[in-house]
Amino acid sequence: MTVPAKNLPEKIYLESYNGNYSQFIDKVYQVFKHDFIDSKPHVENLVFRLKLNPKYQDRAYTFYHMTHEGNDEKNRIPDLRRCERMPWCRPGIENTEIFSLNFWEEERKGKNRICIWLEVNDDETINHWNNNYFIILDVRDYYILPWTAFCAEYHNQVIKKQKEYNEWKKSVGNKNYTLYSLAVEIMNRKNKGRL
Repeated sequence: MTVPAKNLPEKIYLESYNGNYSQFIDKVYQVFKHDFIDSKPHVENLVFRLKLNPKYQDRAYTFYHMTHEGNDEKNRIPDLRRCERMPWCRPGIENTEIFSLNFWEEERKGKNRICIWLEVNDDETINHWNNNYFIILDVRDYYILPWTAFCAEYHNQVIKKQKEYNEWKKSVGNKNYTLYSLAVEIMNRKNKGRL
């Protein structure tokens, strides 16, 4: 379901800081710190933690995964679209059911993850696919790590995510999940082999 932009916190724009990147990224980090360090997302009784280290420029490791791009950890570059949407990340996690968002389990490099798809109706964005914001949660044995977040750059990324969602829905049949129940099921599966 598409969420009206008015139902989310306002994006943060570099232009609002007269192009001063240092002030802009400080504000983006302030939002991240408030939403994920000073307090945590609330989804029933799920425990949210955060990968803080290795820090870069005195900022939490996860912050760079949510706001920068690139495969080389030491040379990630800022992604302004990700930065702008940082205020959307926690509400996307906490309001998955309220907003009727699509979410699904995905496995990446042996890790169990949940992808949340926040599609926003934002009249100011020219390319519709840029309003598709994906939040990735890493499901660990007893807690959740917010892992990364990104917005689609191309229409084919949206098509790929839609295909992933459709395939997962087909694989689970008639089961209906909440974000909480899916996370708990993944944790139970992970821990079953240890009992």
